[in-house]
Amino acid sequence: GAHMTLFPRVRKELEARGMGHVLLTGGGIIPGEDVSALEADGFAKLFGPGARTDDIADWIEEAVTRRRAEETEGVDV
Repeated sequence: GAHMTLFPRVRKELEARGMGHVLLTGGGIIPGEDVSALEADGFAKLFGPGARTDDIADWIEEAVTRRRAEETEGVDV
């Protein structure tokens, strides 16, 4: 049950250090209502038990690629 205390604290500490842009993910045994609350609090994705490491890595790679594309959209280089 510590995820509802620790995860938001990590987000707040990152923001306090000017790192609010960091892609936040997490995982564990997290009830659905807590997943929804944490996603609303800025966590991009939460992985449950049994999530495969390569699937997690693929998701992170795709999310970072999407973010970079969105950041550069409309920027003249």
